[in-house]
Amino acid sequence: MSCIHYKFFSKLDYDTVTFSGFDISLCDLKCKIMRKEKLKAANCDLQISNAQTKEEYTEDALIPKNSLVIVKRIPAGGVKATSKTDTDVCQLANHANKKFHSKVIPISFLKSGSVLGKRKRAVS
Repeated sequence: MSCIHYKFFSKLDYDTVTFSGFDISLCDLKCKIMRKEKLKAANCDLQISNAQTKEEYTEDALIPKNSLVIVKRIPAGGVKATSKTDTDVCQLANHANKKFHSKVIPISFLKSGSVLGKRKRAVS
């Protein structure tokens, strides 16, 4: 039996997937890893790269036996290129400030009783 040693990017230890033959297709390797790790294909996809060369395998690649690979879990639709501009960051900061902004009351108002000391009188 041949095997591929894989580990997820965030883990320290390698695990193995066994197969017969000299190599395995990327699609078959993804299926075996997902089955072994109990991942659902609808939720995520796997990005697999060579652990030594850091080269990412493409869909038609054949991975030779006894290889070491690094697996990254990505969203099912793929990774979207997101670039937040300065205005986006500023808008987020302004929104956060508005949400958690507390009113500052001058001390002169507190001493005069114009804010705290007044009560509504019952109108008869």
